[in-house]
Amino acid sequence: MRALRLLIHTRRHPSAVLLLVQLLGMLLYPFIEKEPAGHTAFNVFGIIVLSLTIRMVRRTPGETRISVALAVPIVILLALQTFYDLRSTLLPWSSALEALFYFYAAGSLIAYMMEDRRATTDELFAAAATFTLLAWAFTHLFLMVQELQPGTFAAAVNGDGPRSWSELNYLSFALLSSTGIGDVIPLTVHARALCSVEMLVGLMYLAAVVARLIGFTTQGRISRRGQDSQREPWDED
Repeated sequence: MRALRLLIHTRRHPSAVLLLVQLLGMLLYPFIEKEPAGHTAFNVFGIIVLSLTIRMVRRTPGETRISVALAVPIVILLALQTFYDLRSTLLPWSSALEALFYFYAAGSLIAYMMEDRRATTDELFAAAATFTLLAWAFTHLFLMVQELQPGTFAAAVNGDGPRSWSELNYLSFALLSSTGIGDVIPLTVHARALCSVEMLVGLMYLAAVVARLIGFTTQGRISRRGQDSQREPWDED
């Protein structure tokens, strides 16, 4: 019975599942990042996230065919990197396609949240999931730039080495949220331009999308309070 309830709740709020999977991935990946099979495991996890994202896009105004068309070559490139040791050659291509896929999925979720004038529970989860999708998209762009131009990013620890996915993801969240905390810094003009764009995207997302949902949530509560107050005995006299 509990399993059935969980399945029904999952179908009602797939955005929450997508968000949970992404957050778990970010927390667990540092434990396997340096292991020989870590990259393979993360590739498999990436495929799972892609599948969940496609499911989310099906609930949005976005075209599922476009999501699938982007996901298929990504899966093929990830498989080739895993089984044929072609990471250095194919990583820029797979990173670019993954960034494009996550940007499209995030745009579809934003359209889903903006299509009406009310804030549902699933849309609130979608707001957080979209923020994570945007952060992941820019992380893959950073990976692409770093692979094409080594030495693009520096850090306090092992400053001359290439930055890991976790480090670049941390940088992406710091820039997107405009918190400004982090020891990873861009060194080239191209990387700094990309970081500037992410900061702008983060500010616009929080100001235009999240603030809109919060406004609708507040309006809904005020409206319900107004309806309840009309039922008070002293209002009927």
